[in-house]
Amino acid sequence: MINKEKYSIAYLSMEIALENDIKTYAGGLGVLAGDILKSAASKSFPLIGLTLLNRYGYFKQKISSSGNQLELIDHDFNFSLLKKLETEVEFLIGNEKVRIGVWQYLIKGKDKFEIPIYFLDTNIRGNNNKFKQLSTRLYGGDLEFRLQQELVLGRAGLKMLEALGYNNIKKYHLNEGHGAFAGIELLARSKKIGNAEKIKEVKKQCIFTTHTPIKTVYDDFPLELIMKNQSDFPLNLPGLIINKKINTLDLGFYFAGYINGVSKRHQELLNTIYKDRKIEAVTNGVNSVYWSALEFKKLFDSYSPGWRGNACLLKKAKLIPLEDIWLAHQKAKRKLLEYIIEKTAISWSLDIFTFCFARRFTDYKQPLLLFTDIERLISILEAGGGAQIIFAGKAHLRDLSGQDAIKKIYQIKKKYQKLKIIFLENYNLELAQLLVAGVDLWVNVPIPPLEASGTSGMKAAHNGVPQLSTLDGWWLEGYKKNKTGWAMSSADDLYETLKNEILPMYYQAPEKWRIIMQNSISINASYFNSDRVVAEYIRKAYK
Repeated sequence: MINKEKYSIAYLSMEIALENDIKTYAGGLGVLAGDILKSAASKSFPLIGLTLLNRYGYFKQKISSSGNQLELIDHDFNFSLLKKLETEVEFLIGNEKVRIGVWQYLIKGKDKFEIPIYFLDTNIRGNNNKFKQLSTRLYGGDLEFRLQQELVLGRAGLKMLEALGYNNIKKYHLNEGHGAFAGIELLARSKKIGNAEKIKEVKKQCIFTTHTPIKTVYDDFPLELIMKNQSDFPLNLPGLIINKKINTLDLGFYFAGYINGVSKRHQELLNTIYKDRKIEAVTNGVNSVYWSALEFKKLFDSYSPGWRGNACLLKKAKLIPLEDIWLAHQKAKRKLLEYIIEKTAISWSLDIFTFCFARRFTDYKQPLLLFTDIERLISILEAGGGAQIIFAGKAHLRDLSGQDAIKKIYQIKKKYQKLKIIFLENYNLELAQLLVAGVDLWVNVPIPPLEASGTSGMKAAHNGVPQLSTLDGWWLEGYKKNKTGWAMSSADDLYETLKNEILPMYYQAPEKWRIIMQNSISINASYFNSDRVVAEYIRKAYK
């Protein structure tokens, strides 16, 4: 039984990744949210998660033989993992009443402690069909559809928490701008006299985490559209409405008393751009228990007892024999290769160096950088001992350039038979767990300073997999020369690093390679974990 009086922090996120068969996530934003909530459970810290149901998920990715991304409706949501509650609230969109229901999921912590996650559902009998659709597809529809989804999360979500009996909420943590309309709801509820006092009260209640330095990726809603859907939107707040539009980054900034970026580099950049804001840093982390492969969990249980509740204890990975780390990795790699055979009928060698690029496919992440000079790449790989290359990731529904990059990889794969390339479709939690543990090297090459943080390399580090990356996001903090992986700045740099450092070490100096693997765990996994993230939020923002 949940003691609702103990829960004083609500965490609002448009996506939360909890299990592979709960389709309420698209990528890193949702995975981070899920990891934070899981760590809160392991720490017995009373946090509430709030999101939309999204019964058809983001989309199921299929790739045609020519490399075209097909976006299919995902019908695989496992509703047996959730509990439908009877509670409903009424919410006004425009001049129409919308009924909103709710589903519950519980994350189990220690000593019977539980973190509740609530999924808002507009597919309720009596609702207009257009409103029933709001909880079907994540990031689906047009601009008005997006606005209505965000109103449900930010405004109706607070009404739902109240209806569920959570009467002691002191802070609302807005994970990105999608939940920023919570500030408007809190303002409308305020009993203070005058806007200045009302805003001051709301700021005490709102925490805002932004995950990108690019303002243009935030939703920009024309004021006319907002007034059509929310007639009580305040028009007299100084500095909120700019060029007759509301940008959700501005909205989050406006009502938050605590604002943070997701790495130290991200904080520096934001403070340069937004000089009138005080922006802190809480560098991202991942849930150590969820992202460590079974083989590594067993090692950590032996050499770092207590790590499941305090991942900082993974510093003790220095005590794990190098041979044991290697054997655990080879077991994880074998599982990945078995998955590849099952999905593609292609059999790869356990002994060949295998690396991976698994990201959202978009221009600034440079998915095609590796192929800048294909003949040079082939020459380096052949002379260095050979390599097997894995790609995975979705391109946004409207990102034609990202979709084209996937198609080009298929074209390169067909044209250059000497390159061993596989694209694994429908990147999800299950596939990510196999990849971060099963490859030998994690490759991440965003254009600085556009990567706010990134977390995939942190997951790899939990499995002794080092990273090769541009110095951006979290890697500026995690990179230790000759210890945790490699840094690069261009295609030429990437090629030279593969040729002169990575391939020779992997094939000719196995002990040195295994030391790098050990360091990845003891230095990076011990810090870049969501146990530390939750502790920082408690210290800096929640209290």
